[in-house]
Amino acid sequence: MRGHFRRAAGRTAAGAIAVAMAMQAAPAAAQATAAAPPSTISAADTAWMIVATAFVLMMTIPGLALFYSGMVRKKNVLATMAQSFAAVALISVLWVAFGYSLTFGGDGRWLGSLDRVFLAGMTMDTVNPAAKTIPEALFMLYQMTFAVITVALVAGSVADRMKFSAYLLFSVGWFVLVYIPLAHWVWGGGFLGQAGVLDFAGGTVVHLSAGIGGLVAAVVLGQRHGYGHDNLSPFDLSLAVIGTGLLWVGWFGFNGGSALGANARAVYAITATHLAACAGALTWGAIEWKTRRKPSVLGMISGAVAGLGTITPASGFVAPWHGLVIGVIAGIVCYWACTYLKHRFAYDDSLDVFGVHGIGGLIGTLLAGVFAVHAIGGTSGLLEGHPQQLLIQLYGVAVTLVWSAAATFVLLKAVDALVPLRVTRDHELQGLDITQHGEALQ
Repeated sequence: MRGHFRRAAGRTAAGAIAVAMAMQAAPAAAQATAAAPPSTISAADTAWMIVATAFVLMMTIPGLALFYSGMVRKKNVLATMAQSFAAVALISVLWVAFGYSLTFGGDGRWLGSLDRVFLAGMTMDTVNPAAKTIPEALFMLYQMTFAVITVALVAGSVADRMKFSAYLLFSVGWFVLVYIPLAHWVWGGGFLGQAGVLDFAGGTVVHLSAGIGGLVAAVVLGQRHGYGHDNLSPFDLSLAVIGTGLLWVGWFGFNGGSALGANARAVYAITATHLAACAGALTWGAIEWKTRRKPSVLGMISGAVAGLGTITPASGFVAPWHGLVIGVIAGIVCYWACTYLKHRFAYDDSLDVFGVHGIGGLIGTLLAGVFAVHAIGGTSGLLEGHPQQLLIQLYGVAVTLVWSAAATFVLLKAVDALVPLRVTRDHELQGLDITQHGEALQ
């Protein structure tokens, strides 16, 4: 009996000790829980941004590849596609290596830091201050797709005549000297963003910079042989139409994804984007119908892309119906740029990168300062009694224009000193598919 009582007492003592230890450990556990901040990552935002990232990547391949290759001659189709494909592979690697870090690492006025070189310090739980509800790795990937398509866009101005080796060197240099600084200045905490420049998804960083860079490249390389008198008509506009459709859908991720979350602002941006594309296509087609008696397929798809590019900087700051107004303006002004302006100065911008993207990015950035709605983007434009915003937008356009033009010119001269920028006359007449890649369409 005494043994039974001793065993019972022992169990009671052990239980008391266990309870005491648990009570003692409870505050420590509570402190540990309090010390670890709750995760801000949202499953809904993450899911949407994965889709948006895929959409924007689709804009380059196959979207831009088909759009561009459908507008060149048969002998240059594969070479044109190769430029878009190479941009995806090359810029993606460079973005991970140092591009993301220099653009979004730190908040220096001129350039970011090297804290994220080769994604150092990035974990499954880290977030970027600019996008606190999605994993940082996803934010990095999404921004990577913007860098990719911006570099790929420039190639359209020099289609049919640039050496592939020179294009690769130029792409690396342009990414480093033009895209990274501009993206940091506007989106990464740099001086243009601090000044209040509105650019929701790339009016300055993407379209204006690529358009100006393409114009400078077209002038430096010179006109294609036969430009102005030989038949340089597109090989297969059906490819360009398919490419336009892919770009159009991809732009929903481009502009809607720039809200960085599954929210009403993303929906507004997508709606304005779609309406701008519709209005741009209808306007360009109507002008051709009036002036040439027939609306061309090339004109309608050019108008759609003009509307898409022009609404880009304003898409997250304006009401959906503003997309219609901006699309009409894009159709009129970009048509003028691709016809009268191009012929007046006789520059051979092969696929009208400057006329559509450069001019579109310029007027879209300015119109963001006109139509911006405070209730949507937190900033008022001219129509809401804040005319200073238009001056700020003009400042952003001027900086982008000067920097992109100067850096592109210097870079082209540097590349030309290493590798001839342009193929020989015989190679150009034979076609870049055979001379640069040893392949040809049958």
